[in-house]
Amino acid sequence: MPPSPALDQLRPPAPPVPTLGGTQVLRPDVVRVRLPLVNVYLLGMPGEPWVLVDAGMVGTAGMIRAAAQRHHGHRPPEAIILTHGHLDHIGALRALLEAWKVPVYAHPLERPYLSAEAPYPFPDPSVGGTMSLLSPAFVPGPFDFRPHIRALPEGGELPLLPGWRWLHTPGHTAGHVSLWRENDRTLIVGDAFVTTKQEWITSALTLQPTVLHGPPAYYTPNWDAARDSVRALADLDPDLVATGHGHPMSGPTVAITLHRFARNFDEAWRPERGWYLDHPVPVALPRRGAPDPLRRMVLGALAAVGTLVLLNRIRR
Repeated sequence: MPPSPALDQLRPPAPPVPTLGGTQVLRPDVVRVRLPLVNVYLLGMPGEPWVLVDAGMVGTAGMIRAAAQRHHGHRPPEAIILTHGHLDHIGALRALLEAWKVPVYAHPLERPYLSAEAPYPFPDPSVGGTMSLLSPAFVPGPFDFRPHIRALPEGGELPLLPGWRWLHTPGHTAGHVSLWRENDRTLIVGDAFVTTKQEWITSALTLQPTVLHGPPAYYTPNWDAARDSVRALADLDPDLVATGHGHPMSGPTVAITLHRFARNFDEAWRPERGWYLDHPVPVALPRRGAPDPLRRMVLGALAAVGTLVLLNRIRR
């Protein structure tokens, strides 16, 4: 393999998306919608059936619908496909389903978190970064989108999207999936990896620097699975990579740099500290009613800090 380019040589495909709610045409039938902290994608040619991938932050349904109307008129999507169900990827889903009565597809391992059966593993604020410190405020569910939730087909086909396949890429969540189209080597990776330093609030908001980066560390409960998923995606040699956080990347250097990123994943992107390094959550259906020790510790620590602050004010 030829020498890898520096990570900072990667550039987003032009034109950029400077404003929230703005759109970026990546392929004639692949459109990125930039939202606060996260991206969603519109898949389908204008005038033809189309699908929404992910559903953004709470309060962004209007942005998503406005972007969809610019590219697809008043035609609603045929379905919504979720790469996973963390709050920043399903925040606007309920509002969208009020307007669009469509099925929502997710991996079977993701369905318990989206059908009121279990919360996601609690976020870990100890991995470093200002966004990580805020992560206990990111509600881990359980969420309930019944009766809209459907399981993705077992064979890997994507409903209503000929030529596309879903790939199980666990680690960030047990049922995380990425979407792959081989004929033009287009890859939508959700949060299997990202292109900004999502643990830091300034990077998460500005999307600078643009750099291949591991999945958001504060919400990744299985690092071995995350590494293996990145390596499997690198083996696809994609030409266009569209991430859940950060700018999409395209061009001849993407596959080369992604291979280097995958090789160095453990050394460069596995956090130096964190609860889930020694307590990984298995890639399996959640145990019903199982206690969450990290949740208890984090909330207990926050309560202790709050009590100390209150007592200090009373003494004054």
